[in-house]
Amino acid sequence: MVYLIDSNILLRYVEPRHPMHSEAVTAVAVLLNAGETVVVLPQNIAEFWNVCTRPLNKNGLGFTPTQTDAECKRIETLLAVLPDKASIYPEWRQLVVTHAVSGVQVHDARIVAAMKAHQITHLVTFNDKDFKRYTGITVLTPNEVIQAYPSPAP
Repeated sequence: MVYLIDSNILLRYVEPRHPMHSEAVTAVAVLLNAGETVVVLPQNIAEFWNVCTRPLNKNGLGFTPTQTDAECKRIETLLAVLPDKASIYPEWRQLVVTHAVSGVQVHDARIVAAMKAHQITHLVTFNDKDFKRYTGITVLTPNEVIQAYPSPAP
């Protein structure tokens, strides 16, 4: 199965002191160790870059572009980055109109549109409530992923 990792998982992944760090790292590791295909979109990387390079006092991580580039390279080594496709735009337009999406939620609609364009059905995110309106996808929190794959016996 193919699992798309949301931007918020990537952000917690690179923030060792964040309370959700361990859960993010474990969920990705569980999927990779189970042999699942784990991917991100160019949009996830762009959102990741935005937050990483934003100052701490503006709800960012305060990383330099050089630090952020290193983290992106690490992500790109670990996870496949799917390409943008021309079919994402019409799918996105349909979603935002059908679901009357407004404001910052348009970014989530674009993620769903890209999932549909790439025929991905599973999304791992800390913001599961933001995606509940969309049909045809399964939204999982990192904790749900961890619980779905039992740990190997010692």
